[in-house]
Amino acid sequence: MFLVYLFLWIIFNGQITLEILAFGVVLALLSMGFSIQYGGYSLRKEKKFYKCLLPMFGYIVTLLKEIIKANIATMGVILSYEKENEPVLVQFQTDLTSKGAKAFLANSITLTPGTITVLLEQDEYLVHALDRDFAVGMDRSDFVKRLKEVETGKEKKHE
Repeated sequence: MFLVYLFLWIIFNGQITLEILAFGVVLALLSMGFSIQYGGYSLRKEKKFYKCLLPMFGYIVTLLKEIIKANIATMGVILSYEKENEPVLVQFQTDLTSKGAKAFLANSITLTPGTITVLLEQDEYLVHALDRDFAVGMDRSDFVKRLKEVETGKEKKHE
């Protein structure tokens, strides 16, 4: 965090001199002290944040891939004259522990075409799916696996 504050100071000044650098070091230390005292900043939180970056990037890639797949499947359901779609409400539980991960899962399901999260209470999800096929395996989806990795801060190999 110290380096971020110092870097911002140098950018805002537009030049590097010994005076600007020395004053920037003092201001960066004061800003970091303020962040620790009043902003809830700690090195432990920063380390946890950086550990989650790579798994979060993997989650975003998975989300984009699933949105594209769901768009194609939803177009197939809408444009199909032969097959009658079967809307369904699905209830399932996850073992995600953080509130943020649970909210991310609910929002990811809603962002994916053909499904919408109707209710989230504790670990229980109620999801409306446009077709029965969309609801299969929702409790053990790639979203849940990736969010588990974000919670632990460790990325696993995926196919």
